[in-house]
Amino acid sequence: MPREYSMARRVLVTGGAGFVGSHLIDRLIEQGDEVLCVDNLFTGAKANIAHLLGHPRFEFLRHDICHPLFVEVDAIFNLACPASPIHYQHDPVQTTKVSVIGSINMLGLAKRIKAPILQASTSEVYGDPTQHPQTEAYWGNVNPIGLRSCYDEGKRCAETLFFDYNRQHGIDIKVARIFNTYGPRMHPADGRVVSNFVMQALRGEDITIYGDGSQTRSFCYVDDLVEALLRLMDSRDGFTGPVNLGNPVEFTIRELAELVIELTGARSKLIQLPLPSDDPTQRKPDIALARKELDWEPGIALREGLGKTIAYFRSLGNP
Repeated sequence: MPREYSMARRVLVTGGAGFVGSHLIDRLIEQGDEVLCVDNLFTGAKANIAHLLGHPRFEFLRHDICHPLFVEVDAIFNLACPASPIHYQHDPVQTTKVSVIGSINMLGLAKRIKAPILQASTSEVYGDPTQHPQTEAYWGNVNPIGLRSCYDEGKRCAETLFFDYNRQHGIDIKVARIFNTYGPRMHPADGRVVSNFVMQALRGEDITIYGDGSQTRSFCYVDDLVEALLRLMDSRDGFTGPVNLGNPVEFTIRELAELVIELTGARSKLIQLPLPSDDPTQRKPDIALARKELDWEPGIALREGLGKTIAYFRSLGNP
């Protein structure tokens, strides 16, 4: 669903040096946009955008969106926030701040310059869901004082702010609830299940699973997600979301581990550890709304996407 432009659109991507943000920027540059990448490099990495430095339509600004930003752009993708448990629990107060204060600053910018703004929300707003699969109408089952609350409740509050700015100030908002996403440029030590399993297998270590591995996740390859984000930003006027973006094909954690072992050729064994606090037992998106409004569904199967991800981690050397 590409868009035709008479001149380059100037797009701000916060968190643009991160895993998803850097892939999004690649696509924006590819389709002719000018991009301002803003990142404080807490979890993002210059290596993710190194190939773009010097490009005439790319600019990088090291900045924390917890502080106001005064720029002139035509559209905003707000992706800034640590997204893995290891990273967002490292400084939970700052994690909440970037979701809440950062959102206020970006919404204030969108209001001033009259630009559409897309919020990268998360399936974590559903908590440990009692509804399966999760639809956008489900309000969630979230612990407000747990170890994951800085992220879960921070993102829930960010959604509140986005919709209140829309209702009170007429800001053009789009809210994406992103489910498990994986692919090249994931941080090898981010603590997410795909990177954990792949790195353990490449090192020849045993693979650690929590509980008996029967808990489920749905894994969306990053290229599929980026396509959905672009379609959401360019979706019809008045469609705000929230909209689930993820792969509805469900796998147990044990099945993922066994597939990683197969694709890497590792001899790793599976080691069971106790379940962490507030770890969801099921996670699967209902993407009927995305199919209807965005004409989108993921097309890259887990086996294919894992192959590309494993090749990326191998390319880093010395796992």
